[in-house]
Amino acid sequence: MLAVERQDRILALLKQRRSMLLDALVEELGVSASTVRRDLEQIELTGQVHRTHGGVVFTGDKPANSRPYAFDQRLAYNLDAKRKIARTARSLVQPGQTILIDGGTTTFYFAEELKGVHLQIVTNSLPIAEMFQNDDGVEVILTGGLIYPRYGLLVGPMTERALELIHTQTLFISAAGMHEGVLYNQNLLLVQAEEKMIRQSQLVVLLLDSGKFGQQALSRLCTLEDVDVVVTDLPPSDKDRQVIESAGCRLIIAE
Repeated sequence: MLAVERQDRILALLKQRRSMLLDALVEELGVSASTVRRDLEQIELTGQVHRTHGGVVFTGDKPANSRPYAFDQRLAYNLDAKRKIARTARSLVQPGQTILIDGGTTTFYFAEELKGVHLQIVTNSLPIAEMFQNDDGVEVILTGGLIYPRYGLLVGPMTERALELIHTQTLFISAAGMHEGVLYNQNLLLVQAEEKMIRQSQLVVLLLDSGKFGQQALSRLCTLEDVDVVVTDLPPSDKDRQVIESAGCRLIIAE
């Protein structure tokens, strides 16, 4: 289990139970006490937990001093929805395919579902590439480029140039929001890379949790006409459903 996965599990347990003893976490996770202590040190830096003698207390989801879009902190947001979407999107992948996975937390959980499947994966995500570094069945192609640390992404001209050289069967992408048929993301450099991804892929699958419907962000990415499949966790409103269907997208509601 990766450190981010353990920390995500710890946060989920603490949100449910509010406080736990160190020994209980050790037993729940099946790892050493020193490993749990290191994980708790990292989580405490986000302000979401407070360590006590022999235990830990959950203090909140969104601390005032948190970085709002940091990858490690966003992993726990809307966790159930992201995992539902990831499990459902897994059915769209067949062994032996070449797929492109955009960076992000929803796509990270989607990538987790692909462990053990024989694939060729192209990605601009450092956490996703790390996930498969010891998987003999998966060939990972990392785009290269400028590291954008808050997102764990590779962006910039080198990334865009690398993407121009590849062609993939399916792109799995997420976004910060969708408003009136337009998709948005938080960072201009990321959007420029994603525009290349869309052009270089035969099929575009959007993984979007329901909380992002009706939302906008800094940079316009594309319209739903550029997307083939939308996977979400809850049925959209009648208005959003009509927009999706009018764009010619297949809508899949995760179970």
